[in-house]
Amino acid sequence: MSVLRLGLVGKLKRVVLWLLLVYVSIPFIIKLCPSIQAKLVFLNFARLRWNPAEGGATHPSVGHTVPAQMWREAQGKKGDWYESKFSSSHPVILYLHGNAGTRGGDHRVQLYKVLSSLGYHVVTFDYRGWGDSEGSPSESGMTSDVYRYLPGFDWFFLDAITANNIRFTSDENMNHISCPVLILHAEDDSVVPFHLGKKLYSLASQSKSLSGHKVQFVPFPAALAYKHKFIYRSPELPNILSDFLGTAHPITQ
Repeated sequence: MSVLRLGLVGKLKRVVLWLLLVYVSIPFIIKLCPSIQAKLVFLNFARLRWNPAEGGATHPSVGHTVPAQMWREAQGKKGDWYESKFSSSHPVILYLHGNAGTRGGDHRVQLYKVLSSLGYHVVTFDYRGWGDSEGSPSESGMTSDVYRYLPGFDWFFLDAITANNIRFTSDENMNHISCPVLILHAEDDSVVPFHLGKKLYSLASQSKSLSGHKVQFVPFPAALAYKHKFIYRSPELPNILSDFLGTAHPITQ
């Protein structure tokens, strides 16, 4: 019995040693490998295919979704037809997606449908290094927060990422925006903490470049479970968007 116990103790020690080695080595690997830093930050390696059928009437090469009233007419049409529809009276929304995945992510497609149902053209694309776009990813202007309570966290992670020209200074970029700003944020967002959304709103409200422009922050209670990417499920979203953009619900034909 004692020999068996000694054997189990020896195996347990080896497992713990390996786990400790992995735990300690990961920060050094991230610190020393810029390519790994970029992968972990941008998460662009998830290359989901764009499925036009899921986004209503969409031209796949540019990700152009026409207003819902045009869906039937759009069937089988080519890129020239889609481009010609920009001359209509319907507003155009340029949708710039966040990190991870592509413009064809399900939660993004569902949002295109909401915007399309309100009478908007929606144009979206994948950044360099995302989806079917060539090249390597670069800073996209999104903001991200990390916890700093671990000793040496800044040196291992934040300083290394900054040195790799990945800064995500949305607070600074807000000073160069001169158009209406709408921030939608769920309280249970585990990717971008809710307090950062409130902080960005506070900065935007005080920005001189946004003086005279509408700046609005809409929170969604945690009880709704919208998290980071399911705000499109809110039944209030169409009204929120219509009120902000200053348009009424179009009549669906």
